[in-house]
Amino acid sequence: MSLDISQLRTETPACKNLIHFNNAGAALSPTPVTRAVFSHLEREQEIGGYEAAVEAQGASENFYKAFAQMLGCSEKEIAYADSATHAWNKLFNAIAFKPDQTILTGQSEYASNYLAFLHLAKHKGINIKVIPNNEDGLLDLGLFEAAIDKSVKLIALTHVPSQSGVIHPAQAVGKLARHHNILYLLDACQSAGQVILDVESLGCDMLTGTGRKYLRGPRGTGFLYLKESCREHLEPAEIDLHSASWTAKNTYELRQDARQYESFECFLAGKIGLGVAVQYALDIGLECIEHRVQSLANSLRTQLQELGNVHVHEQGEHLSGIVTFNKQDKPADHLHAQLQSHGVNTSVLRLANSQLDQKQRQLPDINRASVHYYNTEEEIARFCDLVAAS
Repeated sequence: MSLDISQLRTETPACKNLIHFNNAGAALSPTPVTRAVFSHLEREQEIGGYEAAVEAQGASENFYKAFAQMLGCSEKEIAYADSATHAWNKLFNAIAFKPDQTILTGQSEYASNYLAFLHLAKHKGINIKVIPNNEDGLLDLGLFEAAIDKSVKLIALTHVPSQSGVIHPAQAVGKLARHHNILYLLDACQSAGQVILDVESLGCDMLTGTGRKYLRGPRGTGFLYLKESCREHLEPAEIDLHSASWTAKNTYELRQDARQYESFECFLAGKIGLGVAVQYALDIGLECIEHRVQSLANSLRTQLQELGNVHVHEQGEHLSGIVTFNKQDKPADHLHAQLQSHGVNTSVLRLANSQLDQKQRQLPDINRASVHYYNTEEEIARFCDLVAAS
């Protein structure tokens, strides 16, 4: 199946006015997603929020159907969240850690996740083991397996880091987790929407992500997957009248699905929009999306390297749509500002937010360009010309 790039760009109106290479920050939503959000907000205005929710029950349920199809799981294993961080924290905080138990993670772990580890270590006395990456920037599987012992309660991995275009070997980690019967939490914030995700193949017990990045959904939306057989081993840190039933004065019963991690109140228009965004990606074809994104990113890396005074930080063949780089004698903030003045969106990744990875690689603040399937080779050529001239 080939992509109709012209049609996809027509349904992404901002493509007319800018080059959006900040998809790992927040991608541009397609028109059907924006229309779905606005339509529900208008109905809330017209008939009331509760009444609009009843009317939109089918559209709301589509969120679970779309994610179940995308991840290869049951609808009962999917829950909505208002951000990836909240989704991740809800699952992380549901794990009953004991003092001296260990969290096994990698050098590329996301800052907010690692802060949660540090907070737990401070208050509950757990241990954190960080496994370094190999020379290709990938999690060193040999060292990872050697670090597994009886104290390891949780394996936590960021699939695609914010600060690097590598795709960590999540499936191989899943095999180790299953072999040793260890809980496995996968952060798919940057991979969902650009990399095919099948939870059974990945071997994860839990997976979380956001709507705003490669899924092209609204901001303020997220999701979580919780394997049904794993649910009984966790306990939500907080509940409400949506996640549980008040059965008598002193008793309650949790929902018997992943929605026990939801709350009654949510951004329903965003939830509907995210369901539309996932269906939009499914209709295009996840395999086509992955191939297109990786092809464009490889082209961008090659053309940046050909400039001579630009250092691209990724290496290897199987990389994501994230490209990180520095231009010689050009602070990342300055290059970012100059690109933005020409209608090009990118990001700057701060050393302060990557104390494990960028510090280990001795990298300063770095520039990040992240492409999506609606970007073009013409935009890449224009981008590289601007980098060269800046």
